Amino acid sequence: MTTTASASATSGAHPGSQPQPKLKPRERVLGAAAELFLRDGIHAVGVDRLAVEAGVSKRSIYQHFEGKDAIVAQMLREYGPHVVAAYFETSGDLAPRERVLHVYDALHADAEAGDFFGCPFVNVATELRDRAHPAAVVAQDFKQQLTDFFERQAVAAGAASPDVLAVQLTMLFDGAAAGAAMRGGTSPAARLAAETLFDAAVAKAAQNRA
Repeated sequence: MTTTASASATSGAHPGSQPQPKLKPRERVLGAAAELFLRDGIHAVGVDRLAVEAGVSKRSIYQHFEGKDAIVAQMLREYGPHVVAAYFETSGDLAPRERVLHVYDALHADAEAGDFFGCPFVNVATELRDRAHPAAVVAQDFKQQLTDFFERQAVAAGAASPDVLAVQLTMLFDGAAAGAAMRGGTSPAARLAAETLFDAAVAKAAQNRA
């Protein structure tokens, strides 16, 4: 879960290719917001700095957004799908168990990068401290997508209490992400714990059916 806004906020062209169109002000603002808010924190970045980093005027910002809260919420809406895409492996070649473990492998890969700051959805919701804030609502929705993904895999594997297992796996993910942000990298214990939880739930269901 790393910020890629710096790459998308610049335009360029490969040798021999046509020049890329310059990003519109709205896109530049959201690109700068993804990079700054997720790296430095929401409260640490004001509209003045956002305007400078995006290369737009404050007037232009307020022409596209009602205010900073709206920018944070829209940034998450547009940035979020890129985050979860790398975690949700839906290939038919993988069994449900492997799809679940892929989430923790993807987390480990992201955590190895130097610009990993933890789960952006948890970070935003925690910093805002307001569950009704538009951005917090968006963050909650993306976290629910993770829980729902885990539950679908648990159901497909025939695990006992798939809803409970899904919540456990989500809590494990959030804890592993927080630990990685603090120490860098993830411990093998996170993936092993996911394996243990998943296998135990599947085994319990098989035992109940016997």
